[in-house]
Formats: sequence, structure tokens, C-alpha cells
Amino acid sequence: MSLIEKAIDRVGKGHNRSVEPAAPVPEKHIYEPVSQVGPIPEIPSDLVNRGTGVSPSPRKESALRQSDQQLVQPRRVGLKLDRMQAMGLLTTDTANREIAEEFRVIKRPLLRNAFEQATLPLDHGNLVMVTSAQPSEGKTFISISLAVSIAMEFDRTVLLVDTDLPKPSIGRVLDLGDPLPGLVDYLLDGKTDLSTFLLKTEIPKLNILPAGSHHPNATELLASQSMKELTNQLSLRYRDRIVIFDSPPLLANSQAAALAAYMGQILVVVEASRTPQLVLKEALALLDSNKLVGLVLNKAKRGWIWSYGYSSSYGYCGS
Repeated sequence: MSLIEKAIDRVGKGHNRSVEPAAPVPEKHIYEPVSQVGPIPEIPSDLVNRGTGVSPSPRKESALRQSDQQLVQPRRVGLKLDRMQAMGLLTTDTANREIAEEFRVIKRPLLRNAFEQATLPLDHGNLVMVTSAQPSEGKTFISISLAVSIAMEFDRTVLLVDTDLPKPSIGRVLDLGDPLPGLVDYLLDGKTDLSTFLLKTEIPKLNILPAGSHHPNATELLASQSMKELTNQLSLRYRDRIVIFDSPPLLANSQAAALAAYMGQILVVVEASRTPQLVLKEALALLDSNKLVGLVLNKAKRGWIWSYGYSSSYGYCGS
């Protein structure tokens, strides 16, 4: 039985008894280790309503030639850290050491794949998409907490991008106020520098790019030449930066699959005891088998500690 079959089998068994951890997939491209997080407090519904080698256009070439000081002048927004902690999100001063350690385990292979010599050649390794098979499995929780965890690194910066265009959640979860111009507006504008749309937080190494205005053809926008140019710029402009894309669920629409084409690494969030085996299989089938894909088992019960037998890794599951 292959690793992916074992992983799917473990998720499937969760409907009959305690959920076993899911193994990373696909078989030939495996994170070590892949962690699971849980259980996570539900985010109130009223808060969560809602290519490589591409030659930049003349506008983006001009932007790239500007100095870093000129290019990066993000607007400032305040994060309500007490509120974030109450919702179970990771913060830089969180008292929950277990969840902080869980995200250290998740981020370590991502950083290694992005900045150190990977087992296989990895284009855009610093671009990480966080998705799920179905809605409400915790992908936005994972995206935000993972971004905060990486921002605590001494030599890394983070850009958190809301690419769930049909239902943007980052701004509402973080209570950033009215919807702000962001990704959609940048892609449609064709003139304004990206820095105009960035939000600077009080976490020194964490910036946010909100989803921006609603657009009826969001899939086509994410598959456009402008999006290819943007991801190329984000990957190459700042060599110490990880960019986390909070994407739509894979089975909700075609936007996540379109976005995945530009990513170097993909995390699929799986909710313990909820995601059916066939649904997870169907979602994973939408991803390119050449992509580096890992699973994060979310909302898991306390008590699972496991090992996949890799020479220098271990699995971890906390509360």
C-alpha cells in the first residue's frame, strides 16, 4: 500500500473511531515532518462571512527597479492581539506553548524547502498555498497562525495574501475594518505599485495583502498573465520572504487549482473526523502530482503522537 493510500485510509477510518494522523502526499514529494493541529476553537460565522520564468511587463519592470524604500510603503493596520488569542490564533506573545510548538513543526520543512537545498528542484519554493477540500476546515486559521509563526523567525519576513476571492476571510477574522483595496485592485489597475495595497502590522515582519474588490471573473483573474507576473515578482524580489496564500477550498470552485499552478508548496488542511476519504481523494486529484504537497490534520484530539520513520523527522499532534 502506498503512502497516499495509507493517508487516505487513516482519514477514512476517522468516521468509525478516533482519527489517525494523515500522512503527507504525494508519495514522491513529502514534507518531513507534517504536523496536525487541534482542537481549534470555531471562528464565529459572523466573523468569517464572506509560473516560473514569466517576463514582467514594463510596468512591473519599472517597479522592480525602484529602491526597496520606494517600493515598500504599506499602510498600517492594528491587530487586536487579545481577540486573536481568544479565537485560538497564534500571536507573538501567546501563552499557549503547545500551539506555538505545533506551528514550529509545520513551518520548519516549509522554510527548509524554500531556502535550503531541497531534494528535488523547487521553483517558487517560498510561495506557499494553504487550502482545504471543503469550506470551514480551518485553512484561514492555519494561514494566519503559520504567518505569525514564520514572522517570529530572526531572518525571515512574511507576506500573507488573501486569495479566497469569493469569500475573503483574513480581513474579517483579524477585524481590519471595511474591505480594503488589495489583490484584485492591483491586478486590474495596471499602474499602481503593489506597495500601495500592502498592510503593515505591528508584528514587524508580517505584511498583509487583502483580497480587495469583488470581481465576477475571479478564476480568470487568478489565471491571468498579471497574476503570473505578480507571483514571479513575489518569489524573486525578496529572497528572505515567505508568501502565504489563503486560497479557496479545492472543491468549492476552480480558483484554487488555477492558483496552485504558481505555487512551490501546497498545504491541504484536513479536519479530523469530518473530511470524508473520497472527498479528500477528489481534492488531491486536482493538484499537479509534481507539486510539493503536505497535509495538516486540524482539530485533532489530544493524545496522538506518531512517527513516519523518516531518518530525521517525527510527527506531532497536540491539543
